[in-house]
Amino acid sequence: MLPRLRLAVFLFAATTASAQQLSVPLKPGFDQAECLELLRVAVGQPDSAAVDSTPAPRYLKLAYRSPEVGLKNRWDLWMSPDNRLACVSLRGTVNHPVSWLANFYAGMVPAEGSLHLSDSLPNFRYKLAADPKATVHVGWLVAMASMAPDIVRHLRELHGRGVRQVLVAGHSQGAGLAFLTRSYLHYLQQAGELPQDFVFKTYCTAAPKPGNLYYAYDYETITAGGWGLTVVNPADWVPEVPFSIQTLSDFNPVNPFVGIKPILRKQKLGARLAGKYLYNQMDRSTRKAQRRFTKFLGGLAGKQAQKALPGYQPAAYAPTENFQRAGTPVVLQPTDAYRRRFPDDPQRVFIHHMPFPYHVLVEGMGKTTAN
Repeated sequence: MLPRLRLAVFLFAATTASAQQLSVPLKPGFDQAECLELLRVAVGQPDSAAVDSTPAPRYLKLAYRSPEVGLKNRWDLWMSPDNRLACVSLRGTVNHPVSWLANFYAGMVPAEGSLHLSDSLPNFRYKLAADPKATVHVGWLVAMASMAPDIVRHLRELHGRGVRQVLVAGHSQGAGLAFLTRSYLHYLQQAGELPQDFVFKTYCTAAPKPGNLYYAYDYETITAGGWGLTVVNPADWVPEVPFSIQTLSDFNPVNPFVGIKPILRKQKLGARLAGKYLYNQMDRSTRKAQRRFTKFLGGLAGKQAQKALPGYQPAAYAPTENFQRAGTPVVLQPTDAYRRRFPDDPQRVFIHHMPFPYHVLVEGMGKTTAN
């Protein structure tokens, strides 16, 4: 081989190898290489909407695939070649009604409590936030709880082998599960049930809204400083769901609305009647909508979950449907070139949601974008 050709091949190989490496130890903030690799990993846990064109992982290797549990849920363990870095990848929605049920089972339950998943298993105790006002999506909680013991068992084994660096990732429904999984692992560490020296970094791509505002506050606190990234394509509709309904009871107890009625009583008759009418109309309409959503997306969907999970006993639903986004946002603004490549099409509702369009947008960014 000619010297110049050998040099060119060497430089190409070195550049390619360097591009495939992920930083160990993990560093806070969004990293293009990490996100691209995790999107490639997500393709191994496909969504049901379409065949995806995202390339296969270039660095991480599949080390373990769990059995299907819960509401058609599964997780993968991926490892770096030197076994210094692990990745817990949560699968998203698959083409099965029970998998979609996990999404539509969108009542809210407290972020701390217990679940009776099966008569053959002990109750699953969980803590996902410190604030008693925090609530989470019950379908994804059931899904996470079904996988959590297996995840924790493998993490403890990895710790015994010297692994300390762990990525937690998911796309779409998998991102909703990644939020809750990360919260669960944090509070296990707080309780001394998981080693304190694990370093977790989370990427939630194409993520729906996992819980209420107080859950989001808690998640953003435990992942502060760039350890919990939520990567969103503004053209994607999935980050806009579930529906959010904010009622007066969703506010902190100290607010100007609690004293509105005594204030109205001091007004002149016309202003008092008009103000009371408007207040009651707004309050009643939002409360009615919340109750209706909880009835259908909690109670009725919960009955379907009981059919899918024999022995499952639904927890009491919280009187709220105030879903909010969570995590440090990384917004992938679509470019003109992206819009030409992925034009809006009402017949292809997942055109902006699959890992491939996310991969295209991330690939077009700079090498590393710090928060």
